[in-house]
Amino acid sequence: MASRHLSRSIAMQSLYEWDFWKRDDSKLEEIVKSNIKEFGPGLESTDFIWEIVKGVLSNLAKINEIIEKCAPEWPLDQVTIVDRNVLRIGIYELLWGKRDEVPPKVAINEAIELAKNFGGESSGRFINGVLGTIYREIGEPGKDDVSKKKDEKETESEKLISDEDK
Repeated sequence: MASRHLSRSIAMQSLYEWDFWKRDDSKLEEIVKSNIKEFGPGLESTDFIWEIVKGVLSNLAKINEIIEKCAPEWPLDQVTIVDRNVLRIGIYELLWGKRDEVPPKVAINEAIELAKNFGGESSGRFINGVLGTIYREIGEPGKDDVSKKKDEKETESEKLISDEDK
């Protein structure tokens, strides 16, 4: 499992546990450290885990408000704890994350994978729907970005075509 994916999983498990225990901030550090020890003993760095956890918590009120607006048929307290925290991570990465490190589509895909791995049968679709709505609302950043490899292949193809025309 890639270290960023594992870091997201540990962050989600930590936020889940924190949420389950009535969002007791005094237990958060202990929860995260315990989950890192149990699930990520070989991680080179835990910085990404802490970035997600602290980022979600520092923007929690805004994130919760966004969830309520984007999923009005699902009051926040009725969204499962897993889905709620996967959404929080996904929204944090979409709106406050470092886009040069984690493009929006990657953030959405990672959240969907977390939902599929930890959530219920329809969690992936639910997360995809909410994050997709947010992505469209923020103007689909990075939508037209093309990877360098794809760009290079297109350039090579164009060169071959133009050589054939000669």
